[in-house]
Amino acid sequence: MMNIQIVLFEGVDLLDAIAPYEVFSAASMYTSEDITVEFVGADDKEHVLSGINDYPLTVSHKLDLSKKGVILIPGASGSVNENDPDSVPMKLKRASETGLREQIIEAINDPEMLVTSVCGGSLIMAMSGVLEGRHVVTHYMGMDLLSATGAIPINARVVDDGDIISGAGVTSGLDLAIYVVERELGPRIAHEVEQFFQYEKRGTVWKNEGVEPILSDIAKEESVFHQEEKTENLGQHDLLGDWEVSISTPVGKMQLIYTFINKDGVLTGTATDRSDKANVSLLEDVQVSEKSITWTQKVKKPMSLKLKFEVHKVENQLKGVAKAGLISSKVIAKRV
Repeated sequence: MMNIQIVLFEGVDLLDAIAPYEVFSAASMYTSEDITVEFVGADDKEHVLSGINDYPLTVSHKLDLSKKGVILIPGASGSVNENDPDSVPMKLKRASETGLREQIIEAINDPEMLVTSVCGGSLIMAMSGVLEGRHVVTHYMGMDLLSATGAIPINARVVDDGDIISGAGVTSGLDLAIYVVERELGPRIAHEVEQFFQYEKRGTVWKNEGVEPILSDIAKEESVFHQEEKTENLGQHDLLGDWEVSISTPVGKMQLIYTFINKDGVLTGTATDRSDKANVSLLEDVQVSEKSITWTQKVKKPMSLKLKFEVHKVENQLKGVAKAGLISSKVIAKRV
């Protein structure tokens, strides 16, 4: 028996969920193996609102990890405006803060479970802290965010990393589901499903196998910071001491105290959460140039990320960005 549970949550993308559902259901017509395909939830809700227009989808029951097989986590649908409380990043973050977080962790640690995702579904897993060192893909707008969580983003339509299989953008749900059918039931069943839908799986599924390709050097990334205000020259002495720092991210605001010190001629620092003084992180690789200061910092709230900072001195403040992949957050600091 093959159990397939497609997880629904508030704001889920309709096509992310429906396309794999149809593929898996069609596969059951071509095999004697008993296949069940269900829409399940992270909690006991009977309905969730999905898609751009909040179409209601019925949830059969709560995700049941005793049913060994395939779990599919879709992405979210909505605005990409970082200031919109109903943006895709916010919906994904809210989904990661439900009971789904613990369920994902348990499923990935279960050798009898195959965890799959479409589009932003892999970002939900990344926000749950389970993708560090794993090869995955998501929608192109979230690829750098994957990297910031410690995952290894792969630019492919479908990525097979063993017990985790991920699909790229929305329509890749078709390709991922057909590939899962091929992997679990064989290529002849998958071929019949393709014939039924008059759709052929696109692209080569990436696996960490075979001869490693020789790649050309990647062009340096253009800086995300475009300074419009008049900046001042910087020196280490300008930074020493404490700063009140506000970082406005698409998934919440961080209020921190940064302390810069000169230790044996090397500029270092710490960041302390103003609401949780026990939450202290290091400022790593602090570099000061004539006009800017850069560093990296690992944070756990509002999600686990590795942020890359670039700030400039503007009058008596530091202003700039904290970048987590594609998403750039505004940074403002004033001396305490």
